[in-house]
Amino acid sequence: MAAVIDVRSLEPGDRAGWEALARGYKDFYETVVPAEGYAETWRRLLSGADLHGVGAWLDGRLVGIAHYLFHATFWSADACYLQDLFVAEATRGRGVARALIEQVAAAARARGCARLYWTTKQDNATARALYDKVADFRGFIRYDRPV
Repeated sequence: MAAVIDVRSLEPGDRAGWEALARGYKDFYETVVPAEGYAETWRRLLSGADLHGVGAWLDGRLVGIAHYLFHATFWSADACYLQDLFVAEATRGRGVARALIEQVAAAARARGCARLYWTTKQDNATARALYDKVADFRGFIRYDRPV
């Protein structure tokens, strides 16, 4: 029998598990965030005003997180951007990432969004194997310019 994945919004008591996963995500992308950056992001996630976070639990342990936000678009209804998605390495391949994406998609539908989208590194083959099953790659390339 497959383990049941419980996906829900993050709550105050989830801070330690969330931060461990958030640090894993930032380490994967080789991004340094000071301690106060995690504290501020956690505060914003819990406020629910502009940033949103969900977690996935297996056997009572927080094993995956997703962060997302809604924004206006020029030519259609609002969009939902899935900014961060991370699953603990030991639990990958068990449907956790897919469950998190589905939870964010449900939130986007409930909000009336026209689309849900996200980015990943071109060479992230493991993630892209899942993404190719649950979404359409439309050929866009992202550029970043420091301001």
